[in-house]
Amino acid sequence: QVQLVESGGGLVQAGGSLRLSCAASGRTFSIYAMAWFRQAPGKEREFVAGITWSGSSTYYTGSVKGRFTCSTDNAKNTVYLQMNSLKPEDTAVYYCAATPRTGLSTVVAGSYDYWGQGTQVTVSS
Repeated sequence: QVQLVESGGGLVQAGGSLRLSCAASGRTFSIYAMAWFRQAPGKEREFVAGITWSGSSTYYTGSVKGRFTCSTDNAKNTVYLQMNSLKPEDTAVYYCAATPRTGLSTVVAGSYDYWGQGTQVTVSS
């Protein structure tokens, strides 16, 4: 089992920045990739960014490319999501996810076996 704990959410004005952290514990040696998803009220959970545990490959949804950066610190078993130039439409609960499985779609929530509890990000206009 892998446990994930997110932190770093909060309230920020449009144009501001936040850095989310996701600390992994347990069988971290089994992790192949991690990702960030978000869910706004009344909307489905959507993929935001993904990264292999080694940090060698990253993936972003189109709406955050150039604004968000996903990175890993394997020594700390932590994944980060640096969010810059935030917009009101980025408001959502952000979830960290991890999977030990390979060969699956990075952007599909069903590819991930472990999830954090979520952290709220609110961007005011």
